[in-house]
Amino acid sequence: MEISAAGRLEVRITAADVGKRVSVRRLSDSGASVEKFTDTVGVLTSWDKDVLVITRRDGEQVRIAASSLVAGKIVPAAPARRKGPAATYEELAHISARAWRPLESERLGEWELRAASGFTRRANSVLPLGDPGLPLDDALTAVRRWYGERGLPAYLQTATGAAGTQELLCAELAERGWVREVTAELWIGALAPVADLREPGGVTLSRTADAAWLARYQRKGLSEVALRVLGSGPSVWFASVPGEGGAPAAIGRLVVDGRWAGFAAVEVAPERRREGLATAVMAALARQALDEGASAAWLQVETDNTAARALYGRTGFAAHHAYHHYREPGTSGARR
Repeated sequence: MEISAAGRLEVRITAADVGKRVSVRRLSDSGASVEKFTDTVGVLTSWDKDVLVITRRDGEQVRIAASSLVAGKIVPAAPARRKGPAATYEELAHISARAWRPLESERLGEWELRAASGFTRRANSVLPLGDPGLPLDDALTAVRRWYGERGLPAYLQTATGAAGTQELLCAELAERGWVREVTAELWIGALAPVADLREPGGVTLSRTADAAWLARYQRKGLSEVALRVLGSGPSVWFASVPGEGGAPAAIGRLVVDGRWAGFAAVEVAPERRREGLATAVMAALARQALDEGASAAWLQVETDNTAARALYGRTGFAAHHAYHHYREPGTSGARR
């Protein structure tokens, strides 16, 4: 916290600092016999009258009465990474988008509108990297019209928690009644340590997802549209570990794009878990990516997937930023 030369805590932020990353301390229980304080770090997304709204790294918004503040200061946009590859949010947003392409897309200024007949939110949402070229309400009207013409609810994919992410846009969407769904995180790490993890498994690699691979994939009844999205990306590989009953014991997907290798769909049969098969799949895919010149890796994991987060943490990955899908008001959506 900010402490003056006289040793007092000071509030050194104002409404003019909206859009900046701040750290604040507030009195959380003024009725207690002993004062209790709560610290909050995030982007100051609004200061309306006497209430501040701070959007934290995970996208959660915290409302704070200005009268409860005891200290506050501006802090760096994002903490420096101690290990692993350096990357900006914009670079990773483009890389991850190229690894999961829609069937059709259209530009709205610097926004990309994407659609793939409803197969996954990522392929059926707006990627808003920059200025749409219109006032926000007009841009959202255009977005809703574009998706409505395709029989789809409108989604915007936004991010929080790193330099250049979209906390202000998230706050604007929430204010307009857009519904935040499925918070996940994008993690990054060095590729070579993953390739060095040699585990048993007899992993085979293929350029296509055959019927056996699809039998293990968590999404069933896949259409031709889904198969085209799965096969999209600069250099795509599918990994399998043989199993019984026609379905592999484990699978994985990899997209190599320049220095980056993106892992996805790492799945293991329930009865074969804790045998090191997921690690074996990732190691085999990582070695293929190294052969193609990649040196860094990324993956996406939902915040409640405890097992996957533990695996990725052990293999050297760490969270870079969180991302969210905001759905237009008045609609329902259950796509993944």
